Amino acid sequence: MPDDGWRNQLNNLGEFIRTQRRLSNLSLRDLAARTQISNPYLSQIERGLHEPSVRVLKAIAAALNLSAETLLAQAGLLDRNDSPAEEDQPSAEAAIRADARLTEAQKRALLAVYRSYVAANQ
Repeated sequence: MPDDGWRNQLNNLGEFIRTQRRLSNLSLRDLAARTQISNPYLSQIERGLHEPSVRVLKAIAAALNLSAETLLAQAGLLDRNDSPAEEDQPSAEAAIRADARLTEAQKRALLAVYRSYVAANQ
């Protein structure tokens, strides 16, 4: 990937992480505590200044209740078409989080209900 393309990928990844963190109503400090990754480093990732390792991406994904595959694909480390077969959970959760017609409280409520149904069926 050319340098500009990789820089854009890092910026997009950082923006995605920031958006998911905010949708989860977490401060940067909260996310740092949940991931055991320093606050300044997370800030730099969100601003597209650092390329996080797979371990860091997995920790961020777990803290944000996302699949690791979602973040790895967003980082360009995993082709979405090559990822293992997944149920609709990641795309359903992403759709709920991205829907601008819903308030943050409605998103949290829908995610909680959705996750409870998925857990009950496993």
